Amino acid sequence: MIAVSACLAGSACRYDGKANTVQALKAMVERGEAVPICPEVLGGLGIPRDPCERQGCRICTQSGKDCTAEYRKGAEAALALIQKHHITLAVLKAKSPSCGKGLIYDGSFTRTLREGHGLTAELFIRNGVRVFTEDEWKEEKENSQKA
Repeated sequence: MIAVSACLAGSACRYDGKANTVQALKAMVERGEAVPICPEVLGGLGIPRDPCERQGCRICTQSGKDCTAEYRKGAEAALALIQKHHITLAVLKAKSPSCGKGLIYDGSFTRTLREGHGLTAELFIRNGVRVFTEDEWKEEKENSQKA
């Protein structure tokens, strides 16, 4: 069993009310092999919502509204959910202020990337969960099929 960002599993829960469906991940959820999570929704943020980016330790909208508390609450709820299911691997949405791993938007709202993790990815990693972005997961899957 793995955890998957709900938007990757076909749920229209992104900030703009859309999904980022990866068919193979959606199929895993449908077969009961993956648990979908959306930390932003778990934290109480609505759909749609203003886009946010990570600015140091804070997560804010472009107008400056601080949504850090909601993102932190969602990250903690997502961690509790995966721990309940004994999940140790998660495929999370790249670049997100919540789920991004390795590279996230820099807080300038110019689509500029910087090194770093979203709050949920960071919390998962600190708690021993292996985190992949959807691209890393696809690459890992392709490499294992070649072997």
